[in-house]
Amino acid sequence: MQLNNRKTPLFIIATILFGIKTYIVYRFMFDLSIDNPLQEFILLINPIASAYLVFAISVWFQPRKQRKFLRWAALTGTLIIYFNLLFYRNFTDFITIPVLFQGNNAADLSSSISTLIHWPDLLLFLDVLVIWYLSKPSFNMHVEFSKSSKLAATAVTFLLLAGNVTLAEMERPMLFVRTFDREYLVKNIGLFNYHIYDSTMQTKTKAQRVFADGSEISEVEGYMDKDVQPDKKSELFGAAKGRNVIFISLESFQNFVLDSKINGKETTPFLNDLKESSDTFWFKNFYHQTAQGKTSDSEFLIENSMYPLGRGAVYFTNAQNEYHSLPEMLNENDYYTSVFHANNRSFWNRDVMYDNIGYDHFYDENAFEETPQNKIGWGLEDKAFFNQSIPYLKKLDQPFYSKFITLTNHFPFEMPQNQAHVDKFDSGSETLNQYFQTVRYTDEAVESFFNKLKREGLYENSIIILMGDHYGISEFHNKAMGKFLGKEVNGYEHVQLQRVPFMIHIPGYDKGEVQENIAGQIDVKPTLLHLLGIENKGDLGFGQDLFRKDRKGFIALRDGSVVGDQYVYTDSQCFDRKTGKLVSDDQEDQCKPLTEKANKELDYSDSIIYGDLLRFYEFNQIDNNG
Repeated sequence: MQLNNRKTPLFIIATILFGIKTYIVYRFMFDLSIDNPLQEFILLINPIASAYLVFAISVWFQPRKQRKFLRWAALTGTLIIYFNLLFYRNFTDFITIPVLFQGNNAADLSSSISTLIHWPDLLLFLDVLVIWYLSKPSFNMHVEFSKSSKLAATAVTFLLLAGNVTLAEMERPMLFVRTFDREYLVKNIGLFNYHIYDSTMQTKTKAQRVFADGSEISEVEGYMDKDVQPDKKSELFGAAKGRNVIFISLESFQNFVLDSKINGKETTPFLNDLKESSDTFWFKNFYHQTAQGKTSDSEFLIENSMYPLGRGAVYFTNAQNEYHSLPEMLNENDYYTSVFHANNRSFWNRDVMYDNIGYDHFYDENAFEETPQNKIGWGLEDKAFFNQSIPYLKKLDQPFYSKFITLTNHFPFEMPQNQAHVDKFDSGSETLNQYFQTVRYTDEAVESFFNKLKREGLYENSIIILMGDHYGISEFHNKAMGKFLGKEVNGYEHVQLQRVPFMIHIPGYDKGEVQENIAGQIDVKPTLLHLLGIENKGDLGFGQDLFRKDRKGFIALRDGSVVGDQYVYTDSQCFDRKTGKLVSDDQEDQCKPLTEKANKELDYSDSIIYGDLLRFYEFNQIDNNG
């Protein structure tokens, strides 16, 4: 490259500084798994390539504009890295464009965000300060590039980009088809190229609705009739006919806390007893299937028996779609439907989505009295929440369907020590240490709620469902979790940790039992409808009644993992579900049928949502009279 002086151009210095900084973040701050030397090499070169791709643009500018561009490019790039780092520390995931449209949620995240910010993070801005300092006119670091130098710099950009993509495809064939695996995208093409790819995907998915014409729905309907068969009934059809439905969504509740003890004290004494009760069905292998939408994803799953999107939250991106939801179907059968949640009504865009899918009333934060004495963490603590909900519940027309969404057991799991009735765990993770205390508090709140339902005469004629909405402890804390479990958290164990409590309590039924079969949130809607004796023939959903004997035999997770009756597939590995051992080389194809079926369902579900295909479907053939 021909330059008019011998000084190293500032864009080269910026590339080296920013690239090294980005590699350090990838390697030591994101928990990216490195399995072989090629992955390590790609992880090293992709931040250099990405930095060069951006900073080399400056060669086309005049010196004064070069300095300005390099300054702001370094700052903007660092902020992108840092916001992704904060997001990753909470969700072990990377930001997508749909998530950015959920920015109004940030107003309610102040306590969580402050927990995620660490003082050493300031060092991430050190290279930005150096670049701003060296860009001062007195340092004369600018270069007047010749036309050939500009073309050469641009050519190097394309060579680096092509080389990076080629190596990435060698390491992970069909990388760009695996849109659910954002870690692999970041690890192989870099954070900034990943965001460009994500923008392309956003444009593509927006176009799907525009060009959808309804012809796609017939293929989905054919799959439903053949593989899902929503009209099949189990022996428990109508077992809870005419009863009120009280659905309790347990924030961030995972199965591993059930039956656990901290220093000899049970973490969840009430739920431990409830799951063994003779009028409770406990599904011990029930998996959450949420993605970036977290609690809103769990709501979408149980309301529609469709999968959440791999990017963003349906509650935001597709809230105006046509749905045939659980509350709508219950309304058609004379149920009054409501939601109780002591949070901002616009959080997760609930005010819009709830209205669209047919809820009669939303008791949000304005329906409750929050004081400094009854606030913990994110807002109104669970005991006060349930106590203040009872008077509203008593006034509802019966039968009613009421969903309760708890708050106390929410990251960062804050609990005043004078209200903590179990000790903290002792590990390297404050998040995990505190988790047991907030879980215990929610367990106590649920027990108190049950007792109040009995005293107010609302218990006997109700069916009470309890479900963990999503994980509370992310992969970021695997080392500490391994200490609690007494074993390493590998891919198989990580999938097992996605099991959440799911209990169906039918007072007086006395035929409850522990269910061992695999189950997921996708199955809640058809299960509840069948228990209430409501036909769902002709409905379009991917779940099945959990009491059916001939279930399809797999649960699909949005990260690409699949749980089958015999095998678990995750991160390109196939495990025996019972033993947790990797299958032998001659058995590797055992997981292939599972992944093919799961991917087909996920693709069908995505096509329904992105294309808003239910607007073309006639639901009036459904018999809702049981």
